[in-house]
Amino acid sequence: MNLDQILLLASILVPALVSVLLLSGLVDKDEWAKQIAFLGLGFPCLAGIVLFISFDASTNGATGYSFEVLYREMGLQQLGITFHLGLNGVSSPLFAMAGIVGFAAGLAAIGSGAERIKLYLALLCFMQSGLMGLFASVDLFFYYLFHEFALIPTFIMIGIWGGRDRRSVALELTIYLTLGALISLGGLVALNVMVDAEKFDFPSLSKALLEAGLLESTEAKIFGLLLLGLGILVALFPFHTWAARGYQAAPTSVSMLHAGVLKKFGLYGLVQIAVPLLPAGAAEWSPWLMWLALGNVLFVGMVTIAQNNLKSMVGYGSVMHMGYCFLGIATISSLGAGSAVMLMVAHGLSVSLMFLLSTFIYRRSGTFEMNDMGGLAGKTPVLACFFVAASLATIGLPGFGNFWGEFGVFLSLGQNPDHHLFLALAALGIIISAIFGLRAVSRIFFGSPSESFSARIGKNPIRDLELGEILPAGLILAALLFIGLWPRGISDRINTEIGPRYERVDYVGLSEFTPACCLIEPGGEDSNQSFSDDGDEPNLKLLSPNSDN
Repeated sequence: MNLDQILLLASILVPALVSVLLLSGLVDKDEWAKQIAFLGLGFPCLAGIVLFISFDASTNGATGYSFEVLYREMGLQQLGITFHLGLNGVSSPLFAMAGIVGFAAGLAAIGSGAERIKLYLALLCFMQSGLMGLFASVDLFFYYLFHEFALIPTFIMIGIWGGRDRRSVALELTIYLTLGALISLGGLVALNVMVDAEKFDFPSLSKALLEAGLLESTEAKIFGLLLLGLGILVALFPFHTWAARGYQAAPTSVSMLHAGVLKKFGLYGLVQIAVPLLPAGAAEWSPWLMWLALGNVLFVGMVTIAQNNLKSMVGYGSVMHMGYCFLGIATISSLGAGSAVMLMVAHGLSVSLMFLLSTFIYRRSGTFEMNDMGGLAGKTPVLACFFVAASLATIGLPGFGNFWGEFGVFLSLGQNPDHHLFLALAALGIIISAIFGLRAVSRIFFGSPSESFSARIGKNPIRDLELGEILPAGLILAALLFIGLWPRGISDRINTEIGPRYERVDYVGLSEFTPACCLIEPGGEDSNQSFSDDGDEPNLKLLSPNSDN
């Protein structure tokens, strides 16, 4: 194995081994546990950034993945299951994002002063191992298995270190997310059974589907299973009620990792598996998905405006912005899918930063209730700057990564005349985001403090952010600015992967609103379909009925 392959494999193994070490009882001092956990969570971050920089789509192997690690003899090879790791243009930025958010969450946990800190950090490292494996897996079995590795610590940590109603919230999450995981597993198994692929991985399934093909009715049924299961895991309206309550009750590090990273499991599955492999099924479900996605944007957005609790507002805002990702996927186009991936990365960074800063505010104010705060900008100017930047990123201001993702989603909606109504309604989400984001800034940092809050800060003077708090927040903000100021840093690799993979998808999506006489089948020597040199979506040329071609 070369260095890149070692880094990819070690980014999963190191936090897992650290978790085992902390659980074994060999580490008896809390300070040592913190230092070991720093290594366990810092290494995946470093590996993710190095592999992100080293990634070159032009060097991808025959399977379309770089840095491949393959172990065939796992005892499951007769079922077509192999331990197969690798990164492509879609998973590469998500893998790096998972490392960055995980390290920031680890730093927050180390400085949290939580009780039973060794168990806390051990579960967090185990969760991080699952998250890195999720985006590195090429085999669908391990893709699902790593998700479960990351999900189980979530329930335990909320039940032990969560806030008010933590046990009932943990039970609700267990029911919702277990149900979603089982339904999505059923869809994956059905997909594999119907095509009888050589191996249970992305490339083999793609090849088998192209050779065998499925009836449109079969595609629609399997896609419906995947959409329902993965939609529950991503808090698609109306299956969203667990998310905000869970994030409000969860410890900060868990909220950061689940809302920022783990929730992308479902969207990643739709972009990488469901839509490109089942384009006819995706087209049939597209109108339903668009209306449900608008439920996230508009209904959940209005609920977000009504929140006075800061952490609850961030939780509902996270659910709201998932609607934009679903809208991009529902356009059944390469532009929409690519924009959804970019927004997934940016959203993962921005929402984790908002949860982190919310906790910093709580440590200084003693409350999450925004009506009880006010005037903190004069006492904590650095914290105020970070919070304003995070709020503007959430709104989608140019200069931050969220802008490019949302802008691309709007462009993809505008490509199809049938989607203009959805475009107009989705654009209202910008106003909603601005209302709750800027109002939070005003209430917390520039409003007049209540008498009780003034008395509290008079007895306990408030200090600005310290270096240990600036580091994780600055790391996430730097990544957001990198995407916002140089979007091609991730968009080029996404386009290179999405373009060829979505060739059939673009054709199916186009056929939904183009007369049959004017369409050209994708591929073949006589086809007028071509790909742009820079890896953008395919250029589909239309023929008029009277064309000589």
